[in-house]
Amino acid sequence: MPNGVIKFADFELDNARFELRRGDRVLKLEKIPMELLTLLVESNGQLVSRDEIVGKIWGKDVFVDTEHGINTAIRKIRQTLGDDPENPRFVQTVTGKGYRFIAPATTIPATGNGNAVAALSAPADAPQPSLGTSIAATSGVVPVTRPRPGVRRGFQLAGLALLAGAGIVALLVGMNIRGVRDRFFSGAARPQIHALAVLPLENLSADPNQEYFADGMTDELITMLAKNPGLRVISRTSVMQYKKVHRPLADVARELGVDGILEGSVERSGNRVHMNAQLIYAPQDRHLWAESYDRDLNDLASLQSELARTIAREVGSATTSSAQPQRPINPDAHDAYLLGRYYWFAQQYDKSREQFLKAIQLQPDYAAAHAALADSYIAPVVLGAPKAELQEAMTQSERAASEALALDESSSEAHHAMAAFQFFFAWNLEAAERESALEVALNPRDAEAHHLRSYVLLALQRNDEAMQEERLAMEIDPRIHPWALGYALFRTRQFDAAIAELRMRAEAQPDESTVHDILSDVYWHKGMIDESVRELAPLFGPKGANEVRAAFRKGGAQAVVQWRLKRLKRLQSEGYLPTFYYAERYAHLRRADETLHYLEQAFVEHVPWVIFIQNHPDFDFVHSYPRYQAIVKAMKLPPA
Repeated sequence: MPNGVIKFADFELDNARFELRRGDRVLKLEKIPMELLTLLVESNGQLVSRDEIVGKIWGKDVFVDTEHGINTAIRKIRQTLGDDPENPRFVQTVTGKGYRFIAPATTIPATGNGNAVAALSAPADAPQPSLGTSIAATSGVVPVTRPRPGVRRGFQLAGLALLAGAGIVALLVGMNIRGVRDRFFSGAARPQIHALAVLPLENLSADPNQEYFADGMTDELITMLAKNPGLRVISRTSVMQYKKVHRPLADVARELGVDGILEGSVERSGNRVHMNAQLIYAPQDRHLWAESYDRDLNDLASLQSELARTIAREVGSATTSSAQPQRPINPDAHDAYLLGRYYWFAQQYDKSREQFLKAIQLQPDYAAAHAALADSYIAPVVLGAPKAELQEAMTQSERAASEALALDESSSEAHHAMAAFQFFFAWNLEAAERESALEVALNPRDAEAHHLRSYVLLALQRNDEAMQEERLAMEIDPRIHPWALGYALFRTRQFDAAIAELRMRAEAQPDESTVHDILSDVYWHKGMIDESVRELAPLFGPKGANEVRAAFRKGGAQAVVQWRLKRLKRLQSEGYLPTFYYAERYAHLRRADETLHYLEQAFVEHVPWVIFIQNHPDFDFVHSYPRYQAIVKAMKLPPA
């Protein structure tokens, strides 16, 4: 390693001091990332293969998890340099090959310092300080006894062997490969993780079209880990915002409210899958565990189960196993299922449905695919749809959810699909309550399960239980539905508490439009019309916002509602619009006839959201009307 200082951008890499500086500040970079950065910088823009990295930094004969080590070192280099892997300025990834340092660099020869010059010019026989003795404290002539040449050679070899052994042990202990550190320091207190975020697995395949596979593996791993009752696992929705966003793990953990981070990568090549994973205790940036896996596609289910059990053990949580043996999954069917979930999360429901049907065709007893198929029918029409489309969704979702339950009664996903069908489509609150209870029992740490159960309990007028479920959902994962607790407070007429909750969520996630929409409604019911319009206007874009504000200045609250009614009619001319929306707007005008007319229309059209009419403060003023009571009786809703 040359002793010069290498300059690139506003950084200086000082090999003599083993330092990376930016201006006058020394940047913190651990030994292996520092050595890798030096290797890359000194390669003068040439590709450095992963094999070459292993050989230069670890040595060919050291049996440690070098794949994980390289990935971790590259991540830390990028964090320190502020480098974006998608648009790199410094370290470029050559997929499947290695890395290249792409920034211009210049070398400034080292001039040395006083101590170095004195050491170089000292006579060979000059006394040397012993370990633990400073040079300043050394005075006089200290006799030096030199061993015979043969003995000296033996000492040198023994010393080198000890140093090499110590280096390997230090590496194993430092990175905790295969739990070595824990075996060395079994008596030391091991941090226990109570909340875990599984960051999106990095796709290391040469094919970027394999992103769905990496995302699907992430999703399934989250689902498995969330079944551990003693561990809070952040939802996929919340962690996906960190996909390809390389930020300090401590910041990510703080934002998600967790003390544990699981990160890794997956590489698919033909019928083989290589996966790396590492568990980090975020408050100390401490590696607790790391492992690599090489499996056949046929063994993915067992790999994920093994990984979930291992992680649960590492965080000190009990594991939960399925009530019945897991069926082997056809790799092609599993691949179609993962692609379907990828499309489902992108709200491309028709495409997702095609993939779920393909998975079922390849493996008819694939329970998860049947449950997902039901979801793909329910999600796009839950707010309403034309009669034929809604009827098709109701028929197909019931069939798919029933088949999923018949295949696997221990599947929380199957119970979720059936609970959603019974609640939104069948309007069968008793069955929805039973299915949601089973889902929560099977997957007690799933925020979505508690959120749906809160809906059911609200419709049953079991408000205290409903609020408890929504609070639990928010405690497990506050980012999946940041508006949900505020909405539940609004529906139980706790307006002041709803305002406080929604204001807090708006500050944390200012771009979450639903939070502002619900907050506007709460202000309206409190009579705080100025504040209501302030929250409402930006939701319609710059032009719409100006029109809302102008209407309010000209005609007050009534004019704003009239503007929204005109907008609804314009949108309806472009396509289907649930009549329930009209009922809400006329309710704001306190026009009972029109409100009841559109509620009756929504009931006839079977708009799913009608299930909430007893919980909606907008309709409180018509509760005593016989026409309203007739709808409640027909739907068998409990008294408000």
